[in-house]
Amino acid sequence: PHQRFPKVKVLSVAPHEIRFILSDTDTSVANTVRRIMIAEVPTLAIDLVEFHDNSTVLNDEYIAHRLGLIPIRYQAPDSEKGGDCHGAFLPHRECVCYDRCPRCSVEFELDVDFDQVNPTRPDDEIMAPLTVTSRDLKSNNECVAPAHFLNQDEQEESQDDGVAIVKMGPGQRLKLKAVARMGISKEHAKWCPVAVATYRFWPIIDINHDACAALTMEQKQELVDSCPDRVLEIDEVTGHLKAVEGAEELATYSMELQETQEAMKQRAEDDDFVAIRHSTDRFIFSVESTGAMDADEILLSALRVLKDRLNYLAQEVENLKDM
Repeated sequence: PHQRFPKVKVLSVAPHEIRFILSDTDTSVANTVRRIMIAEVPTLAIDLVEFHDNSTVLNDEYIAHRLGLIPIRYQAPDSEKGGDCHGAFLPHRECVCYDRCPRCSVEFELDVDFDQVNPTRPDDEIMAPLTVTSRDLKSNNECVAPAHFLNQDEQEESQDDGVAIVKMGPGQRLKLKAVARMGISKEHAKWCPVAVATYRFWPIIDINHDACAALTMEQKQELVDSCPDRVLEIDEVTGHLKAVEGAEELATYSMELQETQEAMKQRAEDDDFVAIRHSTDRFIFSVESTGAMDADEILLSALRVLKDRLNYLAQEVENLKDM
């Protein structure tokens, strides 16, 4: 087999989303990258909750489950990004401590008493239900905090200060200690850093201009209209069919175009006027973060995990040769 040199071209990047093209490779590598981003990129998540007082309407197990699903963000002291926590923490099972320590865990404390908070609220909110959110979680590590919102737009649209945990009323209190640990979503989905990680094949649009020359303008327009994804248009100067700008983003490989041109052919064995097929070595990725990590950091972390796995495999093969 020929050696390949995969390339990545970033189309757009934001803290919560990245879109990029992976090229010069095949589906096995594309799917490997996707699966690693979903299941093997390490993040922090609340894994243990100790309740001291809970008089809210939700029982302990329900609140513990909600706490576990709050994205926990690690931000290195010299960075403003939610980054890879791999180098900052050890997996709990690999740490030599007896129970927990700062090397393998982060502790959060939450203590909200409705009767104490209520007098400090605005007049129009007094005696209204109080929402306990992720902002009430106090971390003992300044580099680690809950991801309250995915982006600025979400924060502006939200009616709460963060991720809602429970609502409480007069006479109710919630006091607990939560412990966050590093893990991967292969063990539990709460450690998954992505909300969406998908790829699709890059479309190749071939227009047979020799065959199209026999078509009338009405037939060409019929071909254009038959595409629900609107990937074709007629050149106003030459009258030829051409792909619209950004057609690669629109193509969905629908059958309507194929059915229309089959009806236009004089013979069934004639060449297609337009052929839309998918590339086997070029893929468009779309990745959205949960907020635990910046989207570009998820991609870099996934590539690091893949590199470590390949290095481990190469070393094991060398060991077998020496036996």
